[in-house]
Amino acid sequence: MSLGATLVADGCRFEVWAPLAHEVRLVLDGADREVSMEPGERGYWRAEVAGVRSGDRYWFRLDGERPLPDPASRHQPLGVHGPSAAVDPAGFEWSCDRWRGLPLQDCVYYELHVGTFTGGGTLDGVVGQLDRLAEVGITMIELMPVNAFPGRRNWGYDGVFPFAVQDSYGGPAALARLVDEAHRRGIGVTLDVVHNHIGPEGGVLHRFGPYFTDRYATPWGAALNFSEAGSDEVRRYFIESATQWVTDYRVDGLRLDAVHAIVDPTARPFLEELVSAVRDVAHSVDREVLVIAESADNDPRLVRAPDQGGIGCDAVWNDDFHHSLRVALTGETAGYYVDYQGASADLAQAYEHGFVLRGGHSEHRGRRHGRPATGVDPRRLVVFALNHDQVGNRPQGRRLVHHLDPSPRRLAAAAVLLSPFTPLLFMGEEYGDPAPFPFFVDHSDPELLEAVRRGRSEEFAGFAWDVDIPDPAAESTFASAVLRPELREEEGFHAELHQLYHRLLQLRRDRPALRGVAGWPAVTHDDGLITLRYGSGPAELVVLLNFSDRPRDLTTDAPNVLLRTDAADRSELAPWSAAVVEQAQTRTSTVADRGPSSSPSG
Repeated sequence: MSLGATLVADGCRFEVWAPLAHEVRLVLDGADREVSMEPGERGYWRAEVAGVRSGDRYWFRLDGERPLPDPASRHQPLGVHGPSAAVDPAGFEWSCDRWRGLPLQDCVYYELHVGTFTGGGTLDGVVGQLDRLAEVGITMIELMPVNAFPGRRNWGYDGVFPFAVQDSYGGPAALARLVDEAHRRGIGVTLDVVHNHIGPEGGVLHRFGPYFTDRYATPWGAALNFSEAGSDEVRRYFIESATQWVTDYRVDGLRLDAVHAIVDPTARPFLEELVSAVRDVAHSVDREVLVIAESADNDPRLVRAPDQGGIGCDAVWNDDFHHSLRVALTGETAGYYVDYQGASADLAQAYEHGFVLRGGHSEHRGRRHGRPATGVDPRRLVVFALNHDQVGNRPQGRRLVHHLDPSPRRLAAAAVLLSPFTPLLFMGEEYGDPAPFPFFVDHSDPELLEAVRRGRSEEFAGFAWDVDIPDPAAESTFASAVLRPELREEEGFHAELHQLYHRLLQLRRDRPALRGVAGWPAVTHDDGLITLRYGSGPAELVVLLNFSDRPRDLTTDAPNVLLRTDAADRSELAPWSAAVVEQAQTRTSTVADRGPSSSPSG
């Protein structure tokens, strides 16, 4: 049986794990009816009721206390404090049955927040933008968490019902429609899922069983119990919540949030079990389903197979690439950027080795950090110039477009999309949307809101940023983050940047070496100039990234310049610019300054 409410031919089966309860009753909302549930092994309670249909609402009552929503609720139509509703996935309408997913080498990820991606803030609103994303070259959208959270505004990481689709986004049927429409356009859908904590408002797990442990802690609250007594059932709950996105909603991948915050010392970690379960489900439905981990640990074991001592994920986010890229572009070295003062030299290390910190000392952490990614396919590292954290976890949620002149902004795009790694764009990046992405919530508890405000201030203390922090609870903070995609059609910077992203993605699609097919490039670094060489001989592809204030010589033997981000003379590459050259032999050297230098800061 599945957890929660499962519709059958003549009614509905209910199952809930409540090992500490002496009595569990099913309360059918609006029907003035309660049904006693039968106890089973290991603390499970079950009931089957005739006449229940999709959309019918219900609660569980434990030991005569006030009724509670279902921990495995698929829909909370009245919010996280209201009743649960039965959902029938068999009722979803599908028009694209031939879709079988995407291999990692073909993925260009596009991270978006449903609530701010369009003015309407719904999943159906995202459908209306799919054509333009397909046109520019996006192949995989990654939705920030859509599981039910308190209120109508939230980043999504305060979710409390891991099985449920947020009602203000459109609910379960809207997610199915988005996935179907994306597949019709050749775009996959990845969901961001959270298994390291539960949000602070509206959660009911602690009322039902030992879902949490006080042996560990996370930055966001109590740690989930993946290793203590009762953890088998806790694992089952979260694994079932993850696999239902594949079976019921046909998603193409899961992005596992902050796995470094999951503490699990067992012989077979929860993460390994989760990835294995997703693999089994994907095989059963004959589809490619990718599992991407977010981790700050620089640990290649996440992407190694279990028989090699690994977890088995397909890829892992690479913060080192982002941090070294940002320092190279802006010179900022406060907070955790202190470990990347080598700037473009560190970025060259990321191109050559994947991670910058590979077991060396981290000044930010005060200890050694990471290990070499020896033998790891470069495609298993996801890189980016922007993502929700690296924008939103700044005081005002400002993007690179607020900090850089056009030339280094174009260079940032090239640095990501001409790498051998799997690229990720953050919504609006492709045309330079100036909308910030500050942190926002819609909690109902004033004390909780004040704690959030205080926590945000403390988080920024290590960066010495002397700026005002937008109120996370203010509706205006949320409204400021709504995108304006029509900017891409305006003449000038936005249209030019949009065209550049299209050209970069087209070149990446047409040249397999730029998708990591040929493996790691040969990397050199010369006083701010990073050179990436893919292949050899007449088919050698050379990427030049000039992170300096000086133009660089492009004198070559029979060059074929495929793309450049500047408008300089053919014989040189302008400061803060990139070029892609195909030729048999390439020679680059530094030349004297020609004219005033170009600064990366704006």
